[in-house]
Amino acid sequence: MHDKNTKTNAMRQLDQAHVPYRVNFYDCETFIDGVHIADMLGQSYDSSFKTLVSVGKTGKYYVFVIPIAEELDLKAAAKSVGEKNIELIHLKDIKNVTGYIRGGCSPIGMKKAFPTVIDETCILFDEIIISGGNIGVQLILSPQDLIRVTNAACAPLTQE
Repeated sequence: MHDKNTKTNAMRQLDQAHVPYRVNFYDCETFIDGVHIADMLGQSYDSSFKTLVSVGKTGKYYVFVIPIAEELDLKAAAKSVGEKNIELIHLKDIKNVTGYIRGGCSPIGMKKAFPTVIDETCILFDEIIISGGNIGVQLILSPQDLIRVTNAACAPLTQE
């Protein structure tokens, strides 16, 4: 259970960058997917985003942020970062690579700043919801601020 008084790495990084955000805490002991969380909290699937971490043929890691009900188009994702192909990292590697646990992986505040691409639909919203860096924690912020703080590109990333 997340202690509401403890800031996550993502929150600390947003604070340092003077980025406005809101935090939403919810009760959850273990990983459940974003769609179930959105259903539980009455949130839109389209403005709720999940963070996926992949590795390219070159061995470099990449972060992709897409709407929770969508699937990552691996070809489009690879093209967006200039790789021949990419694959999602194994669940067992998430903590080692990002510093976050499954279900609490935020695109902000990972161990290293990996190249990040956010699905282009993010700009349709005034605010989007992302993981706050722990299970039971969400961050709500403007997509422009997320793009700025993660130095992200925007591209079409989901399967048609």
